[in-house]
Amino acid sequence: MPPNDAVARKLAELRASIRHHEERYYVFHDPEISDAEFDRLLARLTALEAEHPELVTPDSPTQRVAGRAVDGFKTVEHAVPMLSLDNAYDEAGLVAWDERVRKGLELGDDTLVDYVAELKIDGLSIAVHYRDGLLAQGITRGDGLRGEDVTSNVRAVRGIPLSLRSSAPGSVEVRGEIFLSRSSFDRVNRERVVAGESPFANPRNAAAGTMRTLDAALVAGRGLGAYLYQLVESEAGSGDPGGSQAAVLDTLATWGLPVERHWTDCRGIEAVLAYCREWGDARQDLPFDTDGIVVKVDDFEARQRLGHTAKFPRWAMAFKFPAEQATTRLLRIDVNVGRTGAVTPFAVLEPVELAGTTVQLATLHNAEDVSRKDIRAGDIVLVEKGGDIIPKVVKPILSQRPEGADAPRPFVMSSTCPVCDTSLERGYDEVVWRCPNSACPAKIQRGLLHFASRRAMDIEGLGEALIAQLVECELVSDVADIYALEAETLTGLDRMAARSSSNLVVEIEASKERNFAHLLFGLGIRHVGEGAADLLARRFGGLDGLMVASLEEIEAVHGVGPIVAASVRAFLDQKENRRLLQRLADAGVRMDSDRGSADDDAPQPLAGQTFVVTGILSTMSRDEARSAIERLGGKLTGSVSRKTTGLVVGADPGSKLEKARELGVETLDEAAFRKLIMA
Repeated sequence: MPPNDAVARKLAELRASIRHHEERYYVFHDPEISDAEFDRLLARLTALEAEHPELVTPDSPTQRVAGRAVDGFKTVEHAVPMLSLDNAYDEAGLVAWDERVRKGLELGDDTLVDYVAELKIDGLSIAVHYRDGLLAQGITRGDGLRGEDVTSNVRAVRGIPLSLRSSAPGSVEVRGEIFLSRSSFDRVNRERVVAGESPFANPRNAAAGTMRTLDAALVAGRGLGAYLYQLVESEAGSGDPGGSQAAVLDTLATWGLPVERHWTDCRGIEAVLAYCREWGDARQDLPFDTDGIVVKVDDFEARQRLGHTAKFPRWAMAFKFPAEQATTRLLRIDVNVGRTGAVTPFAVLEPVELAGTTVQLATLHNAEDVSRKDIRAGDIVLVEKGGDIIPKVVKPILSQRPEGADAPRPFVMSSTCPVCDTSLERGYDEVVWRCPNSACPAKIQRGLLHFASRRAMDIEGLGEALIAQLVECELVSDVADIYALEAETLTGLDRMAARSSSNLVVEIEASKERNFAHLLFGLGIRHVGEGAADLLARRFGGLDGLMVASLEEIEAVHGVGPIVAASVRAFLDQKENRRLLQRLADAGVRMDSDRGSADDDAPQPLAGQTFVVTGILSTMSRDEARSAIERLGGKLTGSVSRKTTGLVVGADPGSKLEKARELGVETLDEAAFRKLIMA
């Protein structure tokens, strides 16, 4: 056991570090580490103090619940302390907690406890008081004992009603979470960038920063939402209208308060674990961020028997999803050349665990973004990942950057292509630099990979490694060269046996029969996606009709527009592209559409109609649904409004279904949708 003075120094270091990060998070709303890293610091301090209770000080971070009040608002004492929740980071932690609950209730091993599981909203905790049915006061958590009176800001949150329904008692305190939806977060950050302000790191920080502003008009404009989940007290003083958490949630909804609808009853811990697994992936489809699941003993009498510690109730546990933010070192900044010639920087990182995967590469968007955020090779950086999207570098941790001669140098974008050394170009209204060299090996490889992809010509077996060999050996320099490949030539390449070579030649031959829309998409014309390619193939019937179409005729196709039309016309007007198309035709690649040409003046059955898709479609992809709608003259959007014609509902629909029902928007199951587009 180390001497007490060494332990005291270690405790002082931990406390100073935790206080620093508390201030960065709760006061400046600018965290430097992820939640999981902060929790680990606090856990280390807690464990060390447990071993040396004589060294615990009154001002230690373990002696308060969380955070501290922010100057600028009147401080108010909570009638009932706002306790934090203990955390479990894996299923074993939840199982161990269930064992403690059953032991505390003196239940046998075979007895199941009734729990309620709720999504853990990633926002700012709030206590809202109603008196005589009217909103009277809103208080932040603060340090758990005292919070800030932010009543004027709470009144500006549209999701919180200013009055309760008549069935509510005269005096009520309810608690919950104020949050910023993902769409509102993106909008707010765009506005901040335009105004020359730093963007928020995540929606939670944005919500916290918004609620602590003294300008209620700004709060109203941010579009904050709220969900409430706890009844602390009512006029009768019971705080438990039905004696259970499920009854409370039903009661809050009856009073007109916002309650997150995905909560569920769970009979025993196995049902809880199943709920956590379900939402581990499904949460990415929600319109707001959730960082875990809150599990509560349902019965209030059982809660009273279990009681609480100085910091946590024993009857509740927060199961935290794998961290989606982490800090690591940025080793270097490299650049990538895409199929359109776009040259973009990306980060090469020290490997770090993030959202269940090991991350070594992350996007940096563009050179201007790197310069604006002042991200440098050698920095400790905050990395973020949401769902299956590519990880991104959020910002450097400036407090950990060396100063003076040891400071890393600012990133300078190269003026030439890193692959072919051609001078880069940038359009007048663009932020992305591009390599204009059509013979650039990197552009050729990316273009070939796109051409062979499933959504384009669907040539199975023609992957990135093989394409790199074909380009390096000068066997392929454009997409037309693919159709001259022979099995004997392929067999001589690395990892290409006779059978693999023969199979690939068969795949190449089969791709010749793909519809012209797939070919048009596979050519990689800038701005031409699957939907636009499908519309053009249908309208003009194939290459012959498209070649003679004027810019105005292409632009007039519903769903295409001037930018796509100009890009298509420019591609077709280049002699080298015309030669490429002729070579493809000579190789036997199909140049017409089986959907037939359409008279531009003929009515389209879905013209002027707008659709939204929610949930998972079993017989088609979201892109295929979009193409079908656009082919018939309709439009697919991402949100439901009163102008929406219909909502297509797949398996596991999200909140859009509820919104459609509220607005009276027609809903179609997948069978009805297929009948509509096949009519």
